[in-house]
Amino acid sequence: MARLSGLQREVLKLYRNCIRTIKTKPIDTQDHWRQFIREEFKKNQHISKKQFNVIEHLIRVGHRRFEQYSSTQIKDIH
Repeated sequence: MARLSGLQREVLKLYRNCIRTIKTKPIDTQDHWRQFIREEFKKNQHISKKQFNVIEHLIRVGHRRFEQYSSTQIKDIH
């Protein structure tokens, strides 16, 4: 298996944290959250590994959204 770059590890860490946070949401909305997270990450899957500025920007945006959505007051995404 190839070694991952720092940015790749950062993206995986963000994805894992998002998926783990789903467990804190109500059971009837967890599927919505899972689908939303997958769609958001798939949107940017086409970005080249060499576009460091774009990836770093998306990671920052992802962390901000994660902080917002991980609030216990937000129950559903759809």
